[in-house]
Amino acid sequence: MDNKRRYFNSTGVCDPKRHYMVDIRERLEEIKKLVDAGEYFTINRARQYGKTTTIKALTDFLKKDYIVISLDFQRK
Repeated sequence: MDNKRRYFNSTGVCDPKRHYMVDIRERLEEIKKLVDAGEYFTINRARQYGKTTTIKALTDFLKKDYIVISLDFQRK
């Protein structure tokens, strides 16, 4: 990583190679169990709680077993 130090990110999706972050693998495994069972789930937290980071990580986590389609309805 070009000898750059990791840092705390509070402005967008976290990248574990660049940013300090909590290991969310256990959370991803729990969500995958819901997906495998055909259940619904929500990710609902306040600002800066890692919702976007969780969704990005979940996309990567599920790619080996599912076709993942991501939609964004925000205006840019």
